[in-house]
Amino acid sequence: MARKTSKTKHKKSWSQRGALDRVTIILRGAVFAVFALVGASIVWAGAYALLAPPGTLTMLQRKMSGDVIIHPWTPLEEISPNLVTAVIAAEDTRFCLHNGIDFKAIEDAMNEAENGKRLRGASTISQQTAKNAFLWNGGGWVRKGVEAWMTTLIETFWPKRRVMEVYLNIAEWGDGYFGAEAAAQARFGKRARDLNKGEAALLATVLPNPHKWRVDPPGPYVRRRVKTVRKRMDQVRRDGLDACVFN
Repeated sequence: MARKTSKTKHKKSWSQRGALDRVTIILRGAVFAVFALVGASIVWAGAYALLAPPGTLTMLQRKMSGDVIIHPWTPLEEISPNLVTAVIAAEDTRFCLHNGIDFKAIEDAMNEAENGKRLRGASTISQQTAKNAFLWNGGGWVRKGVEAWMTTLIETFWPKRRVMEVYLNIAEWGDGYFGAEAAAQARFGKRARDLNKGEAALLATVLPNPHKWRVDPPGPYVRRRVKTVRKRMDQVRRDGLDACVFN
C-alpha cells in the first residue's frame, strides 16, 4: 500500500508540474503577443508619419459593398487653409491645445448629460484620424481602448500639421469620395486648394455623417449648421486656434 501511495503522489506531482509548465508557456506566449502588437503598432504609426496611408478599413468596406473609391492624396499645402480652419471650427476647436484626447471636452459632455442634455461626442480630430487610419468603424471598449493607444502614438510621433494632413486625406465625404481633393472636385468642381470659406464650411459640416447630410443640395439642418461653423471659423482665426497647423 505504501508503494502504491508513493507512486500516486509521484504521478500527481508530475501532473501538477506539467500543468504549471503549460500555464507558463501560455503566459509567455501572451506576453510575447502583447509586446509584438505594441511594437507593430509603433512601427505602423511611425511609418505613417512619413508615408501616405494607402487606404483604410472603411475604404475596404465600401469597396466590398460595391462602391467605387476615389482617394487621391493631396499634400496639406495644396489644401485650402479655409478647410483646415473649418474642420477645427466644426469638429475640435481645442485641436491645438490638447494632446490627442481632450479630457476637458469629455468632462463637459458628461456634465451636460447629467443635467439632462443629450450626450454629445467628445472625439477629437486626432482620435478620428487614429480610428480612420488604423481601425474600423463601430463602438466597443476594445476598439476605443486601441483607438486611445493609437491616438497617443500619433500625437507622439506626428506633428499636429501631419495629423491634420492625414485626417483631411482619409476622411469620408460619401459616395465613395475620400479626402479633401476628391470631395472638392466632386461637390464643387474645383481643386481642394481653391475652396472658399462657404464651401469649406459645407464640407466640414457634413463630415460627421456624409451619407445623411448632403452638400449638394444642403438640407435645412446643414444650412443652419454652416452658419454656425462660419462664425466659429472667424473665432478660430482670431484666437489662433489653428496656429499649430500653419506655424
